Amino acid sequence: MKPDIKICGLTTAEAVDRAVERGASHVGFIFFGKSPRNIEPDIAGKLADRVRGRAKIVAVTVDADNDDLDEIIALLKPDILQFHGKESPERMLTVKAVTGLPIMKAFSIREADDLKRVEPYIGIADRFLFDAKPPAGSDLPGGNGVTFDWRLLRTLDASVDYMLSGGLNKDNIAAALRETGARGIDVSSGVESAPGVKDLHKMDEFFAAVEGASIREPASGSAA
Repeated sequence: MKPDIKICGLTTAEAVDRAVERGASHVGFIFFGKSPRNIEPDIAGKLADRVRGRAKIVAVTVDADNDDLDEIIALLKPDILQFHGKESPERMLTVKAVTGLPIMKAFSIREADDLKRVEPYIGIADRFLFDAKPPAGSDLPGGNGVTFDWRLLRTLDASVDYMLSGGLNKDNIAAALRETGARGIDVSSGVESAPGVKDLHKMDEFFAAVEGASIREPASGSAA
C-alpha cells in the first residue's frame, strides 16, 4: 500500500513541480509568520495553480482568525485546511460548517498521554497529523526535524486516519512506515538544504526511499 505523500512548506515553483512530478498526493503551504516556510496567500495561490487537480492543495495555519482564513481560502482555494495550533473541537466544527472544506488537525506527540487529546476531535477532523513535540525554545509547532516514538501509535484504532510527520527523511522513512503502517506521510525539513529551502535532490531521494519501503498494514488496536 503506497501512502499519501505530502510535501509541506513549499515556496517555489521548482519545488512544487518536482513534488508532484515525483508523486506527491498533497502539497502544503504554510501561513505562519514565525516559520521560515511562511508564504503570502497570493503567491501560494499562483504556485498551487501549477498543480491544481493533480495534487490536493493544503493550507497550513496556526490558530488563524476568521479574517486570515477568509483571505487564505479566497487566494489559495485549498482542498484541505490543516490546523496546527490549539484550535478546539468547537472551532473545527464552525470552520467546517462555514467553509465546507475538510479539516486535518495536527497534534504534537511525545508520550502516550498526548494521544488522549485526539479523542474529542474524532468524528470532526477528517484526518489527523501526528508530529513530534518541538524542542525547547522552538517557536514552531512543526518542521523542527525531530521524531517521536512511533510505537506510541500502536494504541490507535485502525479507523483513525492520520498522516505521520516529524523528522522524516530518506534514511528513516522505511522504518517509520514499517512500524506504523501510516496511510499518509508528511515531510518538510527532511527534504531541505536549509530551513525553508527545498532541495530537489533530497526530494528525489525521499520519494525513492518511499517507493523502496516495505509497508505493513496497520493493525487494529484500542481506540485513541
